[in-house]
Amino acid sequence: MEILKQIGSIPMFNGLNTAQLEDLSMIIVDQEIKRNQPIFSEGDEAKGLYIVVSGRVKVYKLSFDGKEQILHILGAGEPFAEVAVFTGSSYPASSMTMEKTRLFFIPRQPFYDLLGQNPSLAMSMLATLSLRLRQFSNMIESLSLKEVPGRLATHLLLLSDQDGGTDAIRLPIAKTQLASYLGTIPETLSRILAKMTAGGYIKTEGALITLCDRDGLEDLAEGMVKL
Repeated sequence: MEILKQIGSIPMFNGLNTAQLEDLSMIIVDQEIKRNQPIFSEGDEAKGLYIVVSGRVKVYKLSFDGKEQILHILGAGEPFAEVAVFTGSSYPASSMTMEKTRLFFIPRQPFYDLLGQNPSLAMSMLATLSLRLRQFSNMIESLSLKEVPGRLATHLLLLSDQDGGTDAIRLPIAKTQLASYLGTIPETLSRILAKMTAGGYIKTEGALITLCDRDGLEDLAEGMVKL
């Protein structure tokens, strides 16, 4: 019964009845992976999708010169690799655990069969894919149209919103990883954080960041002001 509760608590499976959850539990492979371990690499055959039960996972791509661009940082309840599974292709990016992580692995063909029997599950997957597409669109906009201060301001405001609008937020990842996520290098990120602090936008104490001027950060995010 415990695993049924865990499956039912995953947003993608909200609304499924007990029988449907039991069907899912029969095909799910429960995995526990240590910190900094690869899950799959770009180009590997897409054998199934994953859902984070606990811990954190990064999905990333490497350039030819070895530079890492983080595409997603995923926590409990979030799926990944679902697009490759549906397109029947290889994984378009790599993934790695950021800490000790528990995953549910769902093999591709059994999941296809289950979707055909459960339209409500298929609708949940469509909603999940739509949300992921919107996240990609936002990332492309930030990386292509915004300068690094605007990307950072946007990210800090998003973290605040996800935490109920609080002005005191704690970075969930190391600053080196945040730099990769924002498409920059750690040295540049450090300079921008220092400028934001000097300008009165934020206060920093290690991983704890206090938003002192939310309106100013919104202006930075929109490109209305420059640092």
